[in-house]
Amino acid sequence: MTPSKILFYFCISFIVGIFLGSVIKIPQIFLWIFLLLAVLVIFSAILSPPRIPGIRGGMLGFPIKLGMTLIIIGFCSLFLLLGIIRLQISEFNIENSELRKLNDKSEIILTGTVIGEPDVRDNSQKLKVEIENPNGVVLVTTNRYPEYKYLDEIKIIGNLKTPSETDEFNYKNYLLKDGIYSVMDFPKISILGEEPPNFLQGIYVGILQFKQKLRESIRKNYSPPQSLILEGTVLGDNGVMSQDLKDKLNITGLRHIISVSGTHVVILAAVLMSFLLAMGFWRGQAFYIAIIFICLYIILTGLPASGVRAGIMGGLYLLAQKLGRQSMGSRIIASACVVMLLINPLLLFYDIGFQLSFLAVMGLIYLDPFIKDFFKIFTKEKSENLVGIISTTFAAQIFTLPIMVYNFGSISLVSPITNLLILPIVSGLMILGFLSSFLGIISQFLGWIIFIPCWFLLTYFVKIIDIFSQPWAIKTIESIHWIWLVVFYLVLIIFVRWLQNNKKLKFLE
Repeated sequence: MTPSKILFYFCISFIVGIFLGSVIKIPQIFLWIFLLLAVLVIFSAILSPPRIPGIRGGMLGFPIKLGMTLIIIGFCSLFLLLGIIRLQISEFNIENSELRKLNDKSEIILTGTVIGEPDVRDNSQKLKVEIENPNGVVLVTTNRYPEYKYLDEIKIIGNLKTPSETDEFNYKNYLLKDGIYSVMDFPKISILGEEPPNFLQGIYVGILQFKQKLRESIRKNYSPPQSLILEGTVLGDNGVMSQDLKDKLNITGLRHIISVSGTHVVILAAVLMSFLLAMGFWRGQAFYIAIIFICLYIILTGLPASGVRAGIMGGLYLLAQKLGRQSMGSRIIASACVVMLLINPLLLFYDIGFQLSFLAVMGLIYLDPFIKDFFKIFTKEKSENLVGIISTTFAAQIFTLPIMVYNFGSISLVSPITNLLILPIVSGLMILGFLSSFLGIISQFLGWIIFIPCWFLLTYFVKIIDIFSQPWAIKTIESIHWIWLVVFYLVLIIFVRWLQNNKKLKFLE
């Protein structure tokens, strides 16, 4: 067994530990017992005398293969235990947050700094405010005006509340992953000044200012719904999007394209790679171009944490494509997941974007090659780019479908069709949309040079949404227990392993 494969098993064990700790409250006494058993397994494999007569042993007594297997099992158990402990440390910090203890009590005065780009909606805006004393982050909902910006120092007077929990949506768990345990609705706000930025903050301020100019240029040259779609596609903005457009995007299964989602970034990376290879670029050249494109996209969206994580996943998938080794790709992705979960173990259970990006990459690594081979039988060599888009779409959606249904309680029946119709134009729409809005900053005339082809793509996008956003196109599925997710993915793993062992389906040979 290679060292990289052993590391992969350790990573999976750590992830499983965080999962078990999230669904089961494990008492400390059981963790100590589990730790003792794991240590005993490791030391018994190294130090125990041989117990099977007639077998030549290694590892000071055990047969070499058996001894190595026991040591790996023992260390996998330790990594699983480490995952549980890391999650419990995070939960302990949450329970003992000084700011959280002030929730649901009397009115309070707090001072802090706006630490992110304000999330502007139609009639309100949400601010992430880092409080100085007691230390913590509060999500503040306030009126649409006056406007606030990154690094504003403010004083807020109001009531801290615990985020709501309902059957339809658990807002508390949604905010936990971002280290937010308290919210404040429509407090009295006073601006105290502006915190001077350091070097990195200064760069981020520049990005947000540039993003705002692009946003203004888009709104000047395009009208809704085209402007809203372009803002979502190029800048990742969907806060001001109308509810009607959101509903249509949900029905057609295209909502991920108008947001900085893990699925969108991963599929975009895969489509870019397929397109560039079809254009005649070498795999190494296509890799660097796609990486630059993804990095620019994440920067344009304002470097949100979810976007950065999705970008890392997409970038690692591209790296796996460059290396051309399926097994190496899955091990790189698993290692990256462990690093992210070591920093924030709550991502695994509470961050849907993290789940979707991980599963989408796994689908592209393990299922995409087989779907691509299947479609190649019925298509010509010139259709390689189209085949790549089709296989990428199906592979990612098959792996992410259960999570989507479990979290949102519905499934789009037309999603495969609409994604096949829209994904081929997404890259072009993003490039033309950026050029149009960027040139529009310099001169409205220059912006109009790119306006016409971009407008046609946007109009095509809107027509597809209008045609397929019918009531019959979405199916509501309620009350799905998480155990069915486990069953689905176990069956999917078995199916993929069967495909790998057989290489091809027999009826395709």
